[in-house]
Amino acid sequence: METKTISTPKNLQVLYEDNHLIAINKRPGDIVQGDKTGDAPLSEVVKEYLREKYNKPGNVYLGVAHRLDRPTSGIVVFAKTSKALPRLNKLFAEKDAKKTYWAVVKNAPENPSASLTHWLKRNTKQNKSYAHKNEVPDSKKAILDYRILKKLDNYFLLEIDLKTGRHHQIRAQLNALGCPIKGDLKYGFDRSNKDGSIHLHARNLSFIHPVKKEMLNLVAPPPNEPIWNACL
Repeated sequence: METKTISTPKNLQVLYEDNHLIAINKRPGDIVQGDKTGDAPLSEVVKEYLREKYNKPGNVYLGVAHRLDRPTSGIVVFAKTSKALPRLNKLFAEKDAKKTYWAVVKNAPENPSASLTHWLKRNTKQNKSYAHKNEVPDSKKAILDYRILKKLDNYFLLEIDLKTGRHHQIRAQLNALGCPIKGDLKYGFDRSNKDGSIHLHARNLSFIHPVKKEMLNLVAPPPNEPIWNACL
């Protein structure tokens, strides 16, 4: 497996920052919050970046409001104040943030654009969600809209407008559609990417700033590699 570049305080890709929020373009491989791997999470990297930038002694406040799967890339927003965090949490919980993703998939979907509805059932032991056409016990309704943005040599670029935020939702629903994401071995692609990434990217995030009350529209460039570059 190739060594992947992970974010450090020196190479952090900051998309936006003010007194209340900081938005990062997460690299595939960055983990947003600490887990059993013991790897340094992105939240700690951002804290260190702020500590160095503002020459702050001691602990830096940083609140995690939402997450992205480890092998995906794209926009993650953190709260820099205890005032902004509950407001940001509420905004994400109430689906007041518009999220658009890019996914590079194998196979063209039957329709160039459509809305997909599945019932997702999560298996915590496997850390995987299974998509069902009809409701099954302990399942949650998952909805997304997609459209084909571009035909690449061997793949298709889809733009996805996420309507609900379920565990591994895009990955499970696209696999159920017969269009697994490039590199996503867990969800139907036939081989993994050398660096362990998958070609799923949180491209746009739009929401009303929780403190300033003005519209924020964030756009993250995808990772600099040949297939993503062909999408631009």
